[in-house]
Amino acid sequence: MDIVKFLTAVEALCAGEFPEAGHRTVELATSHGTRADDAQIRERTAADFHAYREALAQRLHDRWGRQHPWGQQTVRLRVARGEEIPEPWATLSLLTDELDVWEPPGTGRWIALGVADRDDTDEIRLLATVTVTPPP
Repeated sequence: MDIVKFLTAVEALCAGEFPEAGHRTVELATSHGTRADDAQIRERTAADFHAYREALAQRLHDRWGRQHPWGQQTVRLRVARGEEIPEPWATLSLLTDELDVWEPPGTGRWIALGVADRDDTDEIRLLATVTVTPPP
């Protein structure tokens, strides 16, 4: 995995235009063939993707300041209770257990970085999201 490539993608998200929905999520990396077939391979792959997220997050901490990761369990509980959680945060809470989130100075945008590995029947994905909607 190429951290420089990931940084370039995040920078493009910060500078790009928004779709009508007011947010955009991109897959920075996707596993291939690590669905529920082999639990050990899936576990190692998930660990690798979390390490990539941490390495990228460190670079973004250096740029925008250190932030504590946002656990998603509370947001999932709020969704389950019927509370209206704005997108993309509601969907991200269902895909990820934890997000790194920044508000880059002067952009009016929020950047979130997480690993979508909650669904054993789906590929593991390193996700980056940009939105104008603050986290709930």
